[in-house]
Parts: sequence; structure tokens; C-alpha cells
Amino acid sequence: MNKPALGDQELALLRFVTDHAPITVGEAAARYGQPLGLARTTILTVMERLRQKGYLTRTKGEGAFRYAPCQPKSELLRALVGDFTRRVLDGSLQPFMAYLAEDAQVTDDDLQALRALVQRLAEKQDGGQ
Repeated sequence: MNKPALGDQELALLRFVTDHAPITVGEAAARYGQPLGLARTTILTVMERLRQKGYLTRTKGEGAFRYAPCQPKSELLRALVGDFTRRVLDGSLQPFMAYLAEDAQVTDDDLQALRALVQRLAEKQDGGQ
């Protein structure tokens, strides 16, 4: 991913911006920050930090800057999961799989998606041999 890691507050705001983009600082402050007791200046600081780290873009529009993610949500989440796997799990999926098997609340839809993923992985591995 080659982008700086995100703190909890940065990640939460990035997810909000991604779901509501394009969005101004004022809109984010009112809809995200205010319910959490965060000042507009805090939202501005975090959004600018996310822009400097390469997660958000900023364009001028109708008197205010509008922020949007640099990549689609699915790509962003995939990159964040990959980064988490490398940094926290040292590249191993075993702890994550153990979490899914033992602690996660997996829905029927989640289980169906996991089965499809395992099938794709198996086909990919079989095709490479």
C-alpha cells in the first residue's frame, strides 16, 4: 500500500468521507464530527492529514473544497486489509482465519462469500501447478 498507517480517528473519518463523498469540511463536521463532539477544526485537520497521506483528494467547488477518496471503497478496504495483514499479522492469514472460525459473527451471506473465495483460491492454486 505504501501509504502511511492510519490512526483510529483517521480511519473512521476516512470511512465516513468515502461513504459521503464528495463532501466539504463543513458537511463532515456537521454530520460526522458534531455527533461525536469533534470541532470543525479537528475535522479539517484530520481531513487535511488524510489528503497529505494520499487517501483523499481535494477540489475547489462553489466556495469550498470538496474531499473525496483517492480510490473506490472496495480498493481502499482491500489495501487497508493488506496493510493490516503485513503490519499486524506479519503477513500471515492464520490469526485472521482463527478469528473467523472462533470469534466472528459470520452471516449466511458471509459464509457463502467465503466458500466462493476458497473455491477461487483453490482454482488459482490448481491452475498454477
